[in-house]
Parts: sequence; C-alpha cells; structure tokens
Amino acid sequence: MAATSMAAALAASLPAPSTVSAAPAPTYEAIPASMAKVIDIEADIPLTCVQLDGLVVTKIIKHAREAFSSTAHGLLLGLDLDGILEVSNSFPLPHHAGDEDEKSAKASARHQASMLRSLKEVQADDSVIGFYQATTLGAFFNQTLVDTQAIHQEKLRHGGIVIVHDLSQTARGNASFRAYRLTAAFLDAYKKSNFSTSSLMSHRLTFSSILEEVPLKIRTNPLLSAFLGTLTESSKGPLSSAAGGSTASSGLGPSFSVLDLGTGGVTRNLEQIVEAVDNYRTEEGNLSYLSRQIARERAKAENYVAKRKEENLGRVAQGLAPLPEEDVSRLFKIPAEPSRLESLLILGQIDAYGKSLAGTASTGLVKMYATHAGSEI
Repeated sequence: MAATSMAAALAASLPAPSTVSAAPAPTYEAIPASMAKVIDIEADIPLTCVQLDGLVVTKIIKHAREAFSSTAHGLLLGLDLDGILEVSNSFPLPHHAGDEDEKSAKASARHQASMLRSLKEVQADDSVIGFYQATTLGAFFNQTLVDTQAIHQEKLRHGGIVIVHDLSQTARGNASFRAYRLTAAFLDAYKKSNFSTSSLMSHRLTFSSILEEVPLKIRTNPLLSAFLGTLTESSKGPLSSAAGGSTASSGLGPSFSVLDLGTGGVTRNLEQIVEAVDNYRTEEGNLSYLSRQIARERAKAENYVAKRKEENLGRVAQGLAPLPEEDVSRLFKIPAEPSRLESLLILGQIDAYGKSLAGTASTGLVKMYATHAGSEI
C-alpha cells in the first residue's frame, strides 16, 4: 500500500499530458542504389583503383630516405568506397636488425596495436587496408612480402594491397609508386603450400603471374596544389627594376641531377644482377640434388615392389601362399618434391634488375653521347 500511494503521489505531481498527438513511428526504407554502392558492407564491388593521398606519399618518401636500410615498410590506413581504395594515412613499422624473428614479430605487433589505438583516440583513420614496402632497383620480390600480403588478402576487405616505392627512381627525380596484390592462382597454390612442378603447371604460375598490378593515382588537396604552384612559378627579385635587368627567382633551388651520368647506378645494378644470378644457380643446384635423391628413393621402392611381385609369382607356381604386400612408404622415406617458390622469386628479382638496368643504361647512354658531342664543340 505504501508503494502504491507513493507511485500515485509521484504521478499526481507530474504535469498533465498534453493533447498534442503523438509523433508517428519512423519508417525504414531500403538503401538506395547509389548509397548501396558507397556502403558496400559485403565488399561485393570489385576493386578498380587505389587512391593515394599526397600526405601519404610524402610520409613514405621521408621514411624510406631516413631508414637505415632499404627494407622500410609500414601500414596503410583508409577505407574503400565504390570500388576505390582510398589511402588517407600511414605509419612506419620498426625495423629490428639482428634480433630473433619471434621477438621482432612481437615488438612489431605491440607497436602496431599501440599506433592504431592512439589513432582511434584522436578520431583518425584506424582501418588497415594494406602495407607499403620500399625497394631499390625495382626488385621487391621476396618471401616476407608474399607472406605478409597473403595474410592481408585473407583478413582484410578486398584483400588489401601493397604499395611498392622504388628509392632508385626517386633519387633520379621520379616518384615511383605502384600498387599490387596476389593473383587468385598464386593464392590458391599458397594456401595449399604446393609449389611443385605439377602445381605450377596446373596453376600456370610464373614469376610474372605472382602479383597483379592495381591502377594507382595520387590525390592532392587544392591548398597543397596551390602551394606547389607558387613554388614552381618564377618571381622577379627586388633589384630587378633598379638594375634594369630581369633577375627571376623561384622558391625551389636549382637542381643539377639531370647532369649526373649515372655510371655508379649502372655498376651497382650489374652487381645486383650477378648476385641474383648466382643465387638462382645455387637454388637450382639444390633443387637438382633433391630431385636426384627423390629419383633414387623411388627407384629403390619400385625395384622392391617388382622383386616382391616376382617372388610371389614363384610362390604361387610352387603352390605356396603369396607374401603379404608391405607399405612401401614405411620402408622407403621418399622426400616430398621441393618447393620452387624461391626460384620464382629470384627470377622476379632478376627481371626487375634487368628492366631497371635497361632504363638506366639507355638514359646514361644518351647523356654520355651528349657530353661527348658537347666536348667536341
């Protein structure tokens, strides 16, 4: 009774309800077709382009130049909208030289989790959409890149992408950025961990079909474009009117990189090609040795089976019971066919070094002819 009277007193103290009619309940309609493309919850829209923000470009170049080695790498952040993967931010991952692999992996994971948590706290993009890798002379084929990209394509929306930045091209004044992802055929062979000769033939895999390139474009905001425009425009100095001459100046200092013949780069490129060819010959020698060992073990097993069959035929002819067939795999340890993935990756490196050498040598040859013609004048 006390509780009832208290509730009644509370109800009486509240103001009387107004006579205004209640608002109608909200109705939910289907998502329009245009918004369905933007939302794309199930990632049904295929990825057609990668859009790289200008800030990300400068951060990757800065990290690659300041890194102690050419293995600078980091994570890419952003989102995918209407088939376009927009990369709006990035941060570098630490490089642990000389440490154990397990300790390096744990330290990198802790650093990644801390950075993502900090970005989330400041309301910044914290959605990982891939990673970037710095390389020299275009040779980015390695086991680490393949393993990391395979994990990203399994965990991330649209499979994630890897952006490769070539330091040697940037040193010559060309900012080289290319986006890649693993092909479906290679990913199928990778999941099965089978890179034997028959598997490569069935999947039609070569070093050129490991990765597929995704179109990439760089987006800059209007303010940055205006700033770059003011840097490139020439302006007259304060003494130009008094001196009666034209002393135009620019915000950017003069660059004489085009006068460099680039002979040092050609020498290094040739050294890398020779080293890659030696590695390929070593790998092929190891594969040949393992193949001969497998052939010997198989020949032993086949001879044993043939001998047992011949012996059983003799026993049947004598009216005796044939001997039971034994498991050959237990008697003879036939090794599995070796993986040829490392050979494919080394071939990809040789091809990249060769293409870089072709571009560098052709440019250097033109410059040498120009200097030779200029010296004769």
